[in-house]
Amino acid sequence: MAKKNNSDATYILPFEREIVALQRHVDELVEAQTQSGRDYSTEIRSLREDYISLLTKTYADLTAWETVQVARHPKRPLAGDYIEGIVKNFVELHGDRYFRDDRAIRCGLGSIGTEKVMVIAQHKGRDTKERLECNFGMCHPEGYRKALRMMKLAEKYSLPIVCLVDTPGAYPGVGSEERGVAQAIAINMMEMSRLATPVVVAVIGEGASGGAIGIGVGDKMAMMQYAWYSVISPEGCAAILWRTGEKAADAAEAMQVTAQSMKQHDLIDDIIPEPLGGAHRDTDEAGYNLERYLVSSIRELKRVPVDQLVEQRYKRWRRMGKVLQLDEAPQPANTK
Repeated sequence: MAKKNNSDATYILPFEREIVALQRHVDELVEAQTQSGRDYSTEIRSLREDYISLLTKTYADLTAWETVQVARHPKRPLAGDYIEGIVKNFVELHGDRYFRDDRAIRCGLGSIGTEKVMVIAQHKGRDTKERLECNFGMCHPEGYRKALRMMKLAEKYSLPIVCLVDTPGAYPGVGSEERGVAQAIAINMMEMSRLATPVVVAVIGEGASGGAIGIGVGDKMAMMQYAWYSVISPEGCAAILWRTGEKAADAAEAMQVTAQSMKQHDLIDDIIPEPLGGAHRDTDEAGYNLERYLVSSIRELKRVPVDQLVEQRYKRWRRMGKVLQLDEAPQPANTK
């Protein structure tokens, strides 16, 4: 994994200002103690206890919008970081054999733990150059077709498939629409529903719209603790309902985008715990938790006969959502 990111990073979440101030105070005392030789250990210990206490309290009661902000933290580990950290002997495969290679989706063969897998992951990019190459994680239709090509390859050799979801949505540009992005997503959903091999899906950051579901149909569906998952981004929902993105926080609460809400409504199976204060504070621990979940899920699914696995997957997705039925439909008012 990439090196651990401390909370003194230049980017500060709005609700973390007091936490960051405490951490900086601790760092200043440690530096002063080193330079002057004076003993500040008592003060440092007390401040660190206050820091942990405040961090624990803050992250135990995040709002839906604050969770969205954590999922978008620029220091949060991306798919590429997880691939580098937990996928051994990764061999990347490219192209959809129709148009081009979409860098927003990374696909390849490798091993997670002792399990040989096909990895399909949405990658946003870390620096400006890479973000432009990856289109900020917004996939084009060729990305979904590349993903499907790799899924079929995995099915041919009975390899489990691991999908890591992290996207603000599929790219809605003119070229993307001309090349059939909606159809590409729909075909992926159909084909993934009947793949004769285990499929494990994890939302590691943002899981928005059809962009997420295009690689998100599986036997097991999990979310990282501070990821979010929804049919539309909070800003997009706010723009539709209130005609302004300033209502994004209200939209996030109404849509119940958090992992806890998704689990409560039976839209996901599991929540993968993150380090205290989010994955951006300890990428190694976040990677370990993700790896442990993926390995245990793959081993569990491999014990199920393929025919039964596909049937269970179908039933799982059919049972999603709840419909309210009225015994008697309301009668129209008498206009005479």
